[in-house]
Amino acid sequence: MAIDVGERSATGLDAHGLRPSGTVHWNLSAAALYEHALRAGDGRLAKGGPLVVSTGRHTGRAPKDKFVVREPSSEGRVWWGDVNQAISLEHAELLGSGLRAHLSAAPNLYVLDARVGAHLTHGINVRVISESAWHTLFAQTMFIDIGAEARASVVPDALILHAPSFEADPAENGTNNTNFVVLNLGTSEVLIGGTQYAGEIKKSAFSLMNDILPSNGVMSMHCSANVGKDGRVAVFFGLSGTGKTTLSTDSERPLIGDDEHGWAEDGVFNLEGGCYAKVIGLSEKAEPEIYATTGMFGTVLENVIMDDVTRELDLDDASLTENTRGAYPLTSIPNAVPEKRAGHPSAMVMLTADAFGVLPPVARLTPEEAMKMFLAGYTAKVAGTEVGVKEPQATFSACFGAAFLPQPPRVYGELLKELLEQHGTSTFLVNTGWTGGPYGVGHRMPIAATRAIVRAALSGELDKAEMRKDPVFGFDVPVAIDGVDSGLLDPRSTWADPSGYDATAKKLADDINAAAAKAAS
Repeated sequence: MAIDVGERSATGLDAHGLRPSGTVHWNLSAAALYEHALRAGDGRLAKGGPLVVSTGRHTGRAPKDKFVVREPSSEGRVWWGDVNQAISLEHAELLGSGLRAHLSAAPNLYVLDARVGAHLTHGINVRVISESAWHTLFAQTMFIDIGAEARASVVPDALILHAPSFEADPAENGTNNTNFVVLNLGTSEVLIGGTQYAGEIKKSAFSLMNDILPSNGVMSMHCSANVGKDGRVAVFFGLSGTGKTTLSTDSERPLIGDDEHGWAEDGVFNLEGGCYAKVIGLSEKAEPEIYATTGMFGTVLENVIMDDVTRELDLDDASLTENTRGAYPLTSIPNAVPEKRAGHPSAMVMLTADAFGVLPPVARLTPEEAMKMFLAGYTAKVAGTEVGVKEPQATFSACFGAAFLPQPPRVYGELLKELLEQHGTSTFLVNTGWTGGPYGVGHRMPIAATRAIVRAALSGELDKAEMRKDPVFGFDVPVAIDGVDSGLLDPRSTWADPSGYDATAKKLADDINAAAAKAAS
């Protein structure tokens, strides 16, 4: 017979088909979850109080092992293909039955009731049920606390069943491997098993919201957001390595959130209660606020190397993975916005690290151009970032987050364009990549110049700046910006070989247009 511990909800586990035989731990505090993780040998304490854990063989998401259930209520709106692989309802139900039996037999079961979406209307109550204390702590950190009174009577809108030690049988369950993430959009249920990587919990909830919000006319965005003292809100889109988290975490601009947001009729709101940042090579000088969280109680550090004696971290050690991660409460950032909400964006920044060295450091985009760049989701990989990458390679991820889009990219692109036009939001493409030639020839855009550009964009200065029309890409480029070498603003002039620039720029423009057209189809 199960024993209940903690703040139990009126909605019992039998509502989810679970019949636990062990101890059910309901909505434990962070300190209690620490104790359970340490007692189980699943984590270690580092200097300052963060919990250091290992995710084993899965050190990142496994997109080829994520599936969407093909069922009648959602089938017609899903963007089927490599991103959303179909799994039959029969296979999903069989897998869910096995997962439920596994969780029911677990000696300890952890239940978290929380919220995804800081908006009072456009959010969902989510319940996470896991066999792992530290993964429950991760979910508690990343999702929004609803308080004891709400937890007592909450009725979950979405359910995440999570068991890292439960593995699928591919032949029987219709999966590709023993690890899996299965989303049922019709029931808002997620099944996760066979992987210790905690990011699957966060991203599955985001994927659910990417289906729910647009269906209600609300834009869902894989972006960071902050707000100035003048009330001007800014959102930042960008793929890994473009500087999204670094540029949005600004001591002079309170942080709304660093990764996932909605844009509703009354403004921008965070979907999360925490941040999940890459910490490899993190610098106290360059990212002081984020760096400080790596020495705080309540932070969960994944695959970070630690000295066994001193318990000091080595954030430069990538021996386990380049994808070392830190999950920390938003409250750990000194100037975070407690409401996790603000008004409509005055400025939108799309970040790209152009390793070909042909994009200007900044360009002002029309709503049509913004939609095109949003659908393309361009950045570039450089040599050494992945095995086999010997020279710069263009990378495209529709809407800067294709892996999390249940619906076709055009749904999000059209909604974004409509909101930009409705609210007069100024949109800028900012290149944090290379200038003076491609990677290996030119040099990285000076961070001081990028910060000056972003400040000018967010303050409204670039709305009034004199512009020139870029002859290849067609967008407007400022002629001069205070604090920025004017030579940087014309990338062709920084190349020793202008004809080489022309050929490279034309090819990239063609590739961007093709990627945007494909995403819009």
